[in-house]
Amino acid sequence: MRPNLTPDMELAARLFDALREASFDGVGVTRDAYGPGEQRAHDLVRAEAATLGLEIAIDPAGNMLMTLPGADRTAKRILLGSHLDSVPHGGNYDGAAGVLAGLATVAGMRQAGFVPGRDITVLAIRAEEAGAWFPTSYPGSHAALGRLPPAVLEVKRMDTGRTLGQHMRELGFDPAAVAAGTCLLPPASIAAYLELHIEQSPVLDAEVIPVAIVSGIPGSRRLRAGRVLGEYNHSGATPRRYRADAAIALAELAHRLDERWGALEAQGHQLVCTFCVLATTAEAGFTKIPGEAHFQLDVRSVQPASVDAMFLEVHRLIAAIEPRRGVRFELGAETGSAPSPMDAAVRDGLARAADAGGIAYRTMASGGGHDAAAFAQAGVPAAMLFVRNQHGSHNPHEAMRMEDFAAGCAVMTRWAAEAA
Repeated sequence: MRPNLTPDMELAARLFDALREASFDGVGVTRDAYGPGEQRAHDLVRAEAATLGLEIAIDPAGNMLMTLPGADRTAKRILLGSHLDSVPHGGNYDGAAGVLAGLATVAGMRQAGFVPGRDITVLAIRAEEAGAWFPTSYPGSHAALGRLPPAVLEVKRMDTGRTLGQHMRELGFDPAAVAAGTCLLPPASIAAYLELHIEQSPVLDAEVIPVAIVSGIPGSRRLRAGRVLGEYNHSGATPRRYRADAAIALAELAHRLDERWGALEAQGHQLVCTFCVLATTAEAGFTKIPGEAHFQLDVRSVQPASVDAMFLEVHRLIAAIEPRRGVRFELGAETGSAPSPMDAAVRDGLARAADAGGIAYRTMASGGGHDAAAFAQAGVPAAMLFVRNQHGSHNPHEAMRMEDFAAGCAVMTRWAAEAA
């Protein structure tokens, strides 16, 4: 990499401020997937890409490609990307940092007069946070690759009740073309995909390390609509032995499953288990024994056997709790995703880039899912960089330091210049 080939941090800082201002909801930021919040973010980024003179293309699903042309336009391209949507009342950096890192990288190349050997495309992907809006995984990146199952277009957004296909069409995109597999990024046309993202745990901050190279993205098994059915009764008049308390039964499942998680960790398993929802229904009241409760369960690991072990325990525990508590569990449909190891050659290249720049890093597995998983599953060499982040993610208090972001962008720029 040329000594003066440095990412444009001023551009990134300006865009972070503009994105926050455009999507602040009074608490955090909300950029709803396939809604006005995400679209405002895409419009801001598109305007900056136009100012940089990048080639801009929008695929049938609304994913945006912003390309710095290379010397060989027929060669496989390098992708630098992430998403611009957020969870409701989230933070400003989750997802957006990866798109702005890509723009800062190509802006630095353009300012230095550097022409890469192949195209470098910054990709702004739709609806990575689909779990907060649509009950599906990575619809934007699967569509970008021409691999979105047509049935997913009928999945309904949880707050509007309208389908993914309807939301696409309302924004001027083409769900019929998506269903047919039409795309601008067939996997065979991609040399590598790199995604920068804030770290979503406190590890880097605790260890005082600015960046990490991600080894893999976990798979998951999820229950989004679990229910426990018991019997409503008077809270003062019903003795314990006559109760069918749905809330207590659900609490027992959560407690016992948490104990099993600890036991598996002691055996060397690496996994997480979260009851994202544990609640009684609106019919419950102060003088009622809860006759119904509902829950959402999310189990993740880079090791499928660890996830499967937890779900075996779910079924074993339910079989024991139901007759003893006089309740019935309904688990509903199960969703999930496969684990995705990151490409070893790209990871080695990132390590060389960090070493050459004197940037401290460590290797770690991701805890959350990311679009890089969809690219890896499509056979594209994919990798991720994490940037140190304070106060976690998916909350209004994300607090990435710009000097850490600059370190991640420097690694990305050096790697991209060499890879291209």
